[in-house]
Amino acid sequence: MSFSEFTQRDYEVIARNYAELKEAARKRCSGEQELAVVQKAFDFANEAHKNVRRRSGEPYILHPIAVAKIVVHDIGLGYKAIAAALLHDVVEDTDYTVDDIKHLFGDKIASLVDGLTKIKNVLDNQDKKNNDAGYTESLQAENFKRILLTLNDDVRVVLIKLADRLHNCRTIEFMPEYKRDKILSETMFIFVPLAHRLGLYEVKSEMENIWLRYKEPDAYNDISAKINRDMSDKEKGIDEFIKPIREALDNAGFDFEIKKRVKTPYSIWHKMVTKQISFEQVYDLYAVRIVFNSAKENDKETERDQCYHVFSIITGIYRYKADRVRDWVKHPKSNGYEALHCTLMSQTGIWIEVQIRTKRMDDIAEKGIAAHWAYKQDGYISENDNEMDKWLSKGKEILVSPDVNALELLDIIHNDLTTTTILVFTPKGEQKSIQNGATALDFAYMIHSQIGSKAIAAKVNMKLVPLSYVLKTGDQVEIISAEDGHPKTEWLDFLQTRHAKNLVMDWFRPRRTEFIEIGRKKLQDDLKYVGVIYNNQILKKIAGSLDLNNSDEFLFRYGIGYFKFNNIAGLLSNKVKKNEDYIINSEEDGHKYVIASCCKPIPGDPCIGFLSPDGTITVHKKSCSVAESLATKHGDWIVKTEWKSTSWQAFPVRISLKGIDRVGLLNDITGYISLAMGVNMRRLNLNNENGIFEGYIDMYVHDRDVLETMMDKLQKINGIQSVIRTDM
Repeated sequence: MSFSEFTQRDYEVIARNYAELKEAARKRCSGEQELAVVQKAFDFANEAHKNVRRRSGEPYILHPIAVAKIVVHDIGLGYKAIAAALLHDVVEDTDYTVDDIKHLFGDKIASLVDGLTKIKNVLDNQDKKNNDAGYTESLQAENFKRILLTLNDDVRVVLIKLADRLHNCRTIEFMPEYKRDKILSETMFIFVPLAHRLGLYEVKSEMENIWLRYKEPDAYNDISAKINRDMSDKEKGIDEFIKPIREALDNAGFDFEIKKRVKTPYSIWHKMVTKQISFEQVYDLYAVRIVFNSAKENDKETERDQCYHVFSIITGIYRYKADRVRDWVKHPKSNGYEALHCTLMSQTGIWIEVQIRTKRMDDIAEKGIAAHWAYKQDGYISENDNEMDKWLSKGKEILVSPDVNALELLDIIHNDLTTTTILVFTPKGEQKSIQNGATALDFAYMIHSQIGSKAIAAKVNMKLVPLSYVLKTGDQVEIISAEDGHPKTEWLDFLQTRHAKNLVMDWFRPRRTEFIEIGRKKLQDDLKYVGVIYNNQILKKIAGSLDLNNSDEFLFRYGIGYFKFNNIAGLLSNKVKKNEDYIINSEEDGHKYVIASCCKPIPGDPCIGFLSPDGTITVHKKSCSVAESLATKHGDWIVKTEWKSTSWQAFPVRISLKGIDRVGLLNDITGYISLAMGVNMRRLNLNNENGIFEGYIDMYVHDRDVLETMMDKLQKINGIQSVIRTDM
């Protein structure tokens, strides 16, 4: 922040932006009295931030105005939240106190501002703090714990914080690179899944797109250009697709509107990466949304039946893809989302997704939890209303648990936010919900702790499977137990649910002293391997970084296998010089550079470095999920990295190919790679089935430019349908 006298233009910009906010707020206020509170909050904040500027050079007050706009437009909160958004930086950045806010605006607005101030205090603090014992704690992890604890008080604090984070993302270009990486990683690791869980689709999507724009700029620009090109080519066809649907719904007497949309760049990129397909192979790029007014808003059966009625009308016009029907009317998502999705074949031969919603469903889809509660307050009761409330209650239980430290909590919350549930059945046909990725042993512990502890195997769909078997939706699960059965430490390697892991740990606690010594010896050996001498100071540093109360508890957990060395090695990291450039492939600065095995970046890839205890810099792709987790928990380890061009060093990559086979095709591919490009191939795996070939080639390249040139040329070889870079 900086200080300088505002110009006439500054005052005009402030007035224009506030006028836009006031107009939007008027629609959310029940009368002039509530609007007057918003006006009062603006006047107060405007005076408090007078002549203060952001890094960008714009007047600081524009930031709280922008946050308040998001609170109104994207989240749909009322006048108290709007006022709190305008005031959210006043206590932190000026001499005013929470008591001053309480005196002027009342208890509730003051409480919201207080919650936001506490969060900001931790966010803006150093990522590390030294204590008397000489070890460090992750304040980033503690910060997120504090953010989520506000769910216990007033969820509006979290919603306003999401609005604040979104606007900071919008202006992230003005931040230094290491700060940008830290904020974007935090955003993707916690804030995006939190926005998703709270049903804030627009907020989530914009955060994701900003993340992609900075983490994978080439991919973002390429996909955006292709979307614009495709939409201009196909928009007329989509209009023609909608026309008979509109006529049929009119004839059926529905009060409705139809909206067009295209997948976001991030959602397309994510699908390309996870499915390992090209842009051209993403067939559900376009969607049409049918939103209708339910005849009886308070009759959930009528709502559901009307959605199915619309479905029957449109599938009578167009052929639908049976495996792409998604019924979230009958079984809503955990964030309260309800809709009926299907994918139809248009007259022009393209697949178009159609989403069917009532007006109530659409409001909840767009505004999330704010709309969910608004309908509840209006007396609308749904059998599915409990989904959001269940998750909030579960979150609160975890947050107040004395057994959960901040770093554990961060992983728990991230997993909980991003994990979906599946439905499985007991031998008697009773339906049970369990997190996606859970094993048969997780299921056993969910049924009863004794069943889990004595389990030796399982039957899934009448077939004998090990306890590590990963369950799928629809599985019928029977647990086989033995009277002399008992937990094993290796169970911690595959258990997925926190509940089950804690029960296994509890079983071993009577042998705590034994496992402490096992953990101590194991830690000594592991530290020796990386050149670190074990001592009490090192031990306290690790335990403190994990936010554990004492070193013995860490050694116990390490001894039974709850913690792995690769999870704790980085906790010994030295202080990082934020402004120092670390040149990858150059050891002139005394650092050793290691290419992360999880994502294998190559020169030219946007990358991020993390400093290890021995001075080693581990280099990840900026879009790597492991890097996201590290940067979120320990942003102080981030270093500014740049690639040094080399002609002597090559890096492993994999490209996947697909197409129509022909005589001489393989020869054309390998000949071009090895002869024309001079690239060394290390592995080739191509399979032909009924004239269609598919497979991959592992090779060594010097940099990303060489790789992209080669992929462009391969794409033009007759018979090749797609060439994409994939994970090895």
